[in-house]
Amino acid sequence: MTETLSEIFYRSVDHYQKPDHLKVKKRKVWTSISSAEFRTAVEELAAGFESLGLKAAERVGILGENRPEWAFCDLATLCVRGTVVTIYPSLPPKQILYILKDSGVRIVVASNPEQAEKILSVKSEAPELQHVIVMDDTPVLGTQSLSSVREVGRRALALDKDHIRRQAATVRPDDLATLIYTSGTTGDPKGVMLTHGNLGSNVETCAKEIFAILGPADSVLSFLPLCHVFERMGGQYVMLKRGVTIAYAEAFDSVPQNLAEIKPTILISVPRLYEKVMARVRDKVAVAPPLRKKLFAFAEATGRAVFEASQRGEKPSSWLTFKHGIADRLVLSKVRAGLGGNIKIAVSGGAALPREIGMFFGAMGIPILEGYGLTETSPVIAVNTPSTNRLGSVGKPIEGVEVKIAEDGEILTRGPHVMRGYFNKPEATAEVIDRDGFFHTGDIGRLDQDGYLYITDRKKDLIVTSAGKNIAPQAIENILKTHPLIGEIVMVGNARNYPTALVVPNFDNLARVAGENRVGRASREELVANPRVIELVEHAIASMSKDLAQYEKIKKITLLPKEFSIDAGELTPTLKVKRRVVEAKYKDLIDRMYAPVA
Repeated sequence: MTETLSEIFYRSVDHYQKPDHLKVKKRKVWTSISSAEFRTAVEELAAGFESLGLKAAERVGILGENRPEWAFCDLATLCVRGTVVTIYPSLPPKQILYILKDSGVRIVVASNPEQAEKILSVKSEAPELQHVIVMDDTPVLGTQSLSSVREVGRRALALDKDHIRRQAATVRPDDLATLIYTSGTTGDPKGVMLTHGNLGSNVETCAKEIFAILGPADSVLSFLPLCHVFERMGGQYVMLKRGVTIAYAEAFDSVPQNLAEIKPTILISVPRLYEKVMARVRDKVAVAPPLRKKLFAFAEATGRAVFEASQRGEKPSSWLTFKHGIADRLVLSKVRAGLGGNIKIAVSGGAALPREIGMFFGAMGIPILEGYGLTETSPVIAVNTPSTNRLGSVGKPIEGVEVKIAEDGEILTRGPHVMRGYFNKPEATAEVIDRDGFFHTGDIGRLDQDGYLYITDRKKDLIVTSAGKNIAPQAIENILKTHPLIGEIVMVGNARNYPTALVVPNFDNLARVAGENRVGRASREELVANPRVIELVEHAIASMSKDLAQYEKIKKITLLPKEFSIDAGELTPTLKVKRRVVEAKYKDLIDRMYAPVA
């Protein structure tokens, strides 16, 4: 039988008994939380939540950034058969209110006073919300501190120390573990209902198929949002099952520094971080002396040759092995050192990984295991593993997961990972889960003869030109984003004569190239409006589009002066572009690209 999440937690803290089960940086110093301290914190909070009236199946919301207290609150709720409602810390009060009302949350735990104020500003409109708790001890009128709730729980456990352990033992796989609200780019968010069995089945399989080599000597840096199922399942529950130390990053901007400090053995990320690392390396090489450039080119080419041989299942020749040893010692190992130097396993999910990025990291000696899934599938459907890693694919379906391709190319999946449904939305549930139990992913893909799954595009994102030509924009965008001048790009053109694109340049590289082309110093707004700069980016796109069909080639571009952001609503928490939002926001600029020439 699949373990429940509460069983995974107790087995982890009881079996491993680590001095550093968790790590967090306080006052510029990394401090450790032992297995015993971890268990005590969870049990005290669980008893404290019960003292506030929390009953089985009732909801607790968590609004905050990654930190140990997030895990404490999550597991405490699960151990008393409660349901965790995750709330992204970037959401404004109005969107938070929708989640509070729709889910009927009884208790909300906020990370700090600023997040608590968001809750308090809408609390009167959420009739079932009774308690607002703040992780920080900073007093906020109308709230309680997490430490005070723990104190109440501590007193209760003094009378019955095993009470929470007994409660946790009553949790069943079909109990609702969490509600995770989708981003709602095309309407109100939907609460995805995931059970202990849904998540537990994913944890069990991923721990066995991807992370089997890991143990208590290993560590991971947690920096993707815990409110997203990818990090919570892979970066928290799987790590607990394998006994891996979880260190919480200070902030996303601090990840490079924290990687150097923690030196983790596992890297779980979205493609955007890998893109930035590759771009940073290439930027340094671009301004290096000629001899160093040649050395890097030799090292990368050698690394690629070794990686390509491994992809073909071949052993590199003695001469290639010899050259690779030199390349690794002089160059490749130094690139790996930028990620801490100890990475055993690197995983990418949340969005498509451009092939060039996968090839680059493979050449550097860090093969990336790309996977695929959705919130509704707990999340993993398919993933590459250390022993079966085929670049460009998202791997084979994991054990127990069934995948088939519909007549129109849509990926369908069935198994223990598929959600119970959308909370309070039976019609929406019926639209995506058919009578045979298959979940319709909305993604287009194919299975090769060896069973590897390849994603072509989002079904809803396919561009169909007015001439009836189908264009898969994501694959093209991933190619174009590997050019040094392009930071982000969104293709448009549905029901139009030809495709165009909104482009956010890589401004660091653009400034250097603009200077080389005698474009004077200018603000971002001036740069993106400069005809010479536009011409440079157009040339970059043309140079990367030689292998595309004529109807797939971008005919016009508009440069944007500012990166897309989560706060502006243009990116999801895993840094995927919200196409519909971007297209609506920049509709006037898009229309101008299709305006008749006077």
